[in-house]
Amino acid sequence: MHLRVDPAEFTRTYNAVQLATAPVLAVSGNSPTFLGHRLWEETRIAVFKQSVDDRQGHQPRRRLSRTALGTGWLRGGALELFAESVRLHQPLLPVTNGLELSGGAGWQAPPLDELRLHQGTVWRWNRAIYDPASDGHLRIEMRALSAGPTVIDMLANAAFLIGLSLWLAGQDQQWTYALPFERADHGFYRAAQQGLSAQLSWPAGHRDQIRTLTAAKLVAELVPAARQGLLQAGVAAAEADWLLEVISARAASGQTGAVWQRATLADARRHHDPERALAVMLDRYLQYADTGLPVHSWPVVSKPR
Repeated sequence: MHLRVDPAEFTRTYNAVQLATAPVLAVSGNSPTFLGHRLWEETRIAVFKQSVDDRQGHQPRRRLSRTALGTGWLRGGALELFAESVRLHQPLLPVTNGLELSGGAGWQAPPLDELRLHQGTVWRWNRAIYDPASDGHLRIEMRALSAGPTVIDMLANAAFLIGLSLWLAGQDQQWTYALPFERADHGFYRAAQQGLSAQLSWPAGHRDQIRTLTAAKLVAELVPAARQGLLQAGVAAAEADWLLEVISARAASGQTGAVWQRATLADARRHHDPERALAVMLDRYLQYADTGLPVHSWPVVSKPR
């Protein structure tokens, strides 16, 4: 999902997206199994990071992975992120186009093909995107959101992340000094691992103060802020309420896609061997996904076949 951002507001908005991602991820986990093993609530986060890690030997301690949340709160705009990607990571596709940049009356936004190609090989969970279209513009690609289980679930996740990010971007950025980035980074991975039970650090609303609480409680507190962010962006109140109600109900019930899959798998294993139980769980998943109903309303127990 991409959010187009005014360059003058990029730093503030990017930091807001970075902070907002953890609670949104906690309430949207949907990949608890991999190769037959029950792992994180959103296992995709760990699997993808490991699968594209090109560091060797002792490098993991000295160099940032190509897939990461970041190195700190942003201070210098999108250019800081582009420069950091070039400095920290070798090009995987050393292709050049040979074009020369020129100014004058016929000026157009430079294509920067080499930079854009390189950026396509550095997979930050929230990635800065430069696009020469429309006289050049910047976007933030939000890559941590899970897929499914249904369209309404994905729309709700997107609304929660965008609304919360826009609201945070409009607040005093003192929290970028009060909350160490390392704690935000830690919270991101705990949200992926533990879902709504993760303990997340969050600005307390007072200068230099932070608090730690469960993701479930934090999400419930943040929904009104996300609604305000959506309304200020021009989203109709009825649409914002419809989507955010899904988030509220999911957090209140505690049933994310990952939680439903775990519970359904446990139920299926009462009647089947582990491999067959996985197939039964997937079959039920597909049946309920076809209904279009949000995952917090799905029943877990059904009659064995």
